[in-house]
Amino acid sequence: EVGTGDFFGPIVVSATYVSKENIDFLLDLKVKDSKKLTDIQIIKVVPEIIKKIPYKTLVLHDKDYNKYYGENMNMNKIKAILHNKVLYELLSTTPCTYDHIVVDQFVYPKKYYEHIEEAKYKVKGITFLTKAEDQVLSVACASMISRYIFLNEMNKLGKEVGIILPKGASSLVDDTASKIKEKYGIDKLYEIAKMNFKNAEKLK
Repeated sequence: EVGTGDFFGPIVVSATYVSKENIDFLLDLKVKDSKKLTDIQIIKVVPEIIKKIPYKTLVLHDKDYNKYYGENMNMNKIKAILHNKVLYELLSTTPCTYDHIVVDQFVYPKKYYEHIEEAKYKVKGITFLTKAEDQVLSVACASMISRYIFLNEMNKLGKEVGIILPKGASSLVDDTASKIKEKYGIDKLYEIAKMNFKNAEKLK
């Protein structure tokens, strides 16, 4: 997933199905962990990937994130619910024969399954790996697609407010948030930013 550490912009979670016959295609494109690629590389390569590799993506916009986030819903629970949902959507719409379902581990497996216990459909039998993007092509592929969609969303939001939105949660982010608050009021930030972040406390 992408966007969980960014004050501005949505959380984007993707799942991909990589069959054996597509491995060489992805290796030729030098598919790897999206954090190791520049935005320009992502924008260039991902359109090639999505033409060929089956995938599903979910985008949780900040307006909804701010509504859900609270005592009974922390970031890991939100991520677990989104991962489960995107995996279910991919598996139920794509003919797949697979050896493993791999998720980049962000929480202990027991806790992951606790987080999704209320879900109507649950995908079980997952292999959880830390730094999975470095080891598993389908996870690397999913991280690249998520980043591509996140960049497009950030671009859209930036145009909407007339300011280039910085990534992360730095002091530059604070300055940008102040400008947006001045220009549009704090309500606008509830639509385009994660208001549980420390950045938001400085504005309230």
